[in-house]
Amino acid sequence: MGLTKQYLRYVASAVFGLIGSQKGNIVFVTLRGEKGRYVAVPACEHVFIWDLRKGEKILILQGLKQEVTCLCPSPDGLHLAVGYEDGSIRIFSLLSGEGNVTFNGHKAAITSLKYDQLGGRLASGSKDTDTIVWDVINESGLYRLKGHKDAITQALFLREKNLLVTSGKDTMVKWWDLDTQHCFKTMVGHRTEVWGLVLVSEDKRLITGASDSELRAWDIAYLQEVEDVEEPEPKKSKASSPGIQDTHEPEEGTPETDETPEDRILTCRKAGSIMREGRDRVVNLAVDRTGRILACHGTDSVLEVFCILSKAEVQKKMDKKMKKARKKAKSFDLIHSPQGELKAVFLLQNNLVESYSLHPSAPAPQPVRTSRITIGGHRSDVRTLSFSSDNIAVLSAAADSVKIWNRATLQCIRTMTCEYALCSFFVPGDRQVVIGTKTGKLQLYDLASGNLLETIDAHDGALWSLSLSPDQRGFVTGGADKSVKFWDFELVKDENSTQKRLSVKQTRTLQLDEDVLCVSYSPNQKLLAVSLLDCTVKIFYVDTLKFFLSLYGHKLPVICMDISYDGALIATGSADRNVKIWGLDFGDCHKSLFAHDDSVMYLQFVPKSHLFFTAGKDHKIKQWDADKFEHIQTLEGHHQEIWCLAVSPSGDYVVSSSHDKSLRLWERTREPLILEEEREMVRTRAYTECAGGWVSGETQGDNYFTGKKTIETVKAAERIMEAVELYREETAKRKEHKAICKAAGKEALTLPLQPSAYVLEIFKGIKSSELEESLLVLPFSYVPDILKLFNEFIQLGSDIELLCRCLFFLLRIHFGQITSNQMLVPVIEKLKETTISKVSQVRDVIGFNMAGLEYLKRECEAKSEVMFFADATSQLEEKKRKRKKREKLILTYT
Repeated sequence: MGLTKQYLRYVASAVFGLIGSQKGNIVFVTLRGEKGRYVAVPACEHVFIWDLRKGEKILILQGLKQEVTCLCPSPDGLHLAVGYEDGSIRIFSLLSGEGNVTFNGHKAAITSLKYDQLGGRLASGSKDTDTIVWDVINESGLYRLKGHKDAITQALFLREKNLLVTSGKDTMVKWWDLDTQHCFKTMVGHRTEVWGLVLVSEDKRLITGASDSELRAWDIAYLQEVEDVEEPEPKKSKASSPGIQDTHEPEEGTPETDETPEDRILTCRKAGSIMREGRDRVVNLAVDRTGRILACHGTDSVLEVFCILSKAEVQKKMDKKMKKARKKAKSFDLIHSPQGELKAVFLLQNNLVESYSLHPSAPAPQPVRTSRITIGGHRSDVRTLSFSSDNIAVLSAAADSVKIWNRATLQCIRTMTCEYALCSFFVPGDRQVVIGTKTGKLQLYDLASGNLLETIDAHDGALWSLSLSPDQRGFVTGGADKSVKFWDFELVKDENSTQKRLSVKQTRTLQLDEDVLCVSYSPNQKLLAVSLLDCTVKIFYVDTLKFFLSLYGHKLPVICMDISYDGALIATGSADRNVKIWGLDFGDCHKSLFAHDDSVMYLQFVPKSHLFFTAGKDHKIKQWDADKFEHIQTLEGHHQEIWCLAVSPSGDYVVSSSHDKSLRLWERTREPLILEEEREMVRTRAYTECAGGWVSGETQGDNYFTGKKTIETVKAAERIMEAVELYREETAKRKEHKAICKAAGKEALTLPLQPSAYVLEIFKGIKSSELEESLLVLPFSYVPDILKLFNEFIQLGSDIELLCRCLFFLLRIHFGQITSNQMLVPVIEKLKETTISKVSQVRDVIGFNMAGLEYLKRECEAKSEVMFFADATSQLEEKKRKRKKREKLILTYT
């Protein structure tokens, strides 16, 4: 039996070159007690925290494997809610940078996240058309709200009412009563998708933005307020009753209607419209904490800022508009400083973050750009990558710049302006770099000074490929002008100094019949491989340029290729998604591999081996064995098409670039990789994705179930079943032991550990966010034993809140089976008595503790003359003031 070939696993090491992704939104966050200085931006599956003042990345929130789509900071500034492409939500602590809570309930990408005023509840909207309200403190879902017919675009809590308002791409705005979890009003006045909404003027006015240039303003009147301020009049018919118009817009074809049940909570009337400068759809609406500044931006490069005026200010002027930002803004956030300064931060589509400041009270307010984060990434996609000979530096080049990165620190150490780059390499010695451009030019840069040394017109079309000669004295280029050119390095006199500088000169030209897409030297420099637009690869002798071999078989042009270190094999990757391995001795095809689900964009051998990497437009990097023709591993991390990759000369590192603007570093570990185990992991992952069925209101007919079945919930249910089965076995053994001892006239042994205690520990070990889903997949055969155990635990006073939560959930989902089982009637009766008494005791303890805290609060206030909890008590004072005002109005009318 032969020895098994051993492979080493490559793992993701870091993400760099990315300032922010385009799918998510940018938000201000509070760190180290400072507001307006730090921003959080989505970065593929991570979240980066940037310091606007220093332009530095200070924190990385390591996320899930899915791309980030939505961010929302908590009101206290201590946490950040992050929504992902697969519908999951993770709550991160901004103090530790760890994500301790994960919610799984949606089956599509998260599109909206919003905390309530106190930060105890989180509303999430998704492309699956559902809105879920989560209990952040208890780490569980409260209810699922179903009603929209298309993706949710925004969800907002009202401050003083237990209501929620949502908008969707179905042109609807819906109002939800969270006490009863039902939709009591639907606004159908919009004729296009509603992309955003905000509440202003103390939740008395709603502003919505749709796919047109109109921002609609709606006046909100709550039923209690309407009744209190109305003058008593003789009884009228329903048609003449005041304050009961429908929310639909009369001018858009929807007539006013009589009072309906939905008007019993609140009424909405259209107050007017604000015409935007932009003619396209609204991308985002935002309002600052004071409710005075409203900002809106569309798909153009304009941010429109409106000042919401008071009634006195409305008589003087209407609204103010201004243009902000340089490029197309993907998202923005606002913050209002105590000094009256308005700060806005933008995440632009070209991988750029900008911040502006504005003084609205100034006579002629003008926005001023305060900071800009640019050095951390390219403005466009990186199309070429290269490693230095010592593995320390990484070169990346895009449409406008060349950047040199330190591999160890991932910091950009040099940025140089260039034309649209397509290929590159480090000149031997690592002091200069050569860039091939889309216009057919060669650009030579000096790294020490960052200067462009020389620009040479090499080809009449795009210069697609460069290949350094093995003797390191020159290189070869291939372009769209159907030619291959040979170049040698030389030293020439520098006009600006007495020293000589590096230059290149053309020595030979090989003219062909088709456009050249890729060129590659063999390691012994005897052969040159040239990929042509006619889907073939032709091999030439380097010394005589005579034709040697033609490799044909691909159905589409060969985009990339590489020759192994010993010159025995050549691997070619094509737009037909296949990789072919050829022998360079006779040109025979050893194997054809279906490598990717889309075009193969790059291919490179690992030095000193027959292993090679491929990158494709299917977002994946794959490693292959060219001897055994086996797929070794898949490196997943990029979220869009991969353009290129580079393998370090030592083979320990791989760097890749993608259309998602990120550069990713992969590192070879010392961990052995076993192919059978790797394939089993892939099969398990695929099974989990396919078998993770949804358990929501769709199948249960109830808005209560908010989660979905995951591998974690299934494992938790299995642990519960194992604990119950162990409890049954141990209980049976103890009964048998007691019976034997009784028959023998001996006293049975009393064991200190009860089998039921292990079951309780299992329940306590399940995450709060996964508890309901774990109980939901539990077979009913285990429920009777669990109910009996719950009665025992509650009598002992152990974990009353946890046990009651589990008990009520089991009663809700198994109500029919429990009530029809006569054996469980005594158990339910005992549970009723025990639960009521123990819950009353817990409530009394909480009441006593609250009274003690109130007493301590009064004592501290009396000593220090400082009012605590001002924010919480101010709401109560405002309610009292409004109540007194209504009472005065009623006395006046009577």
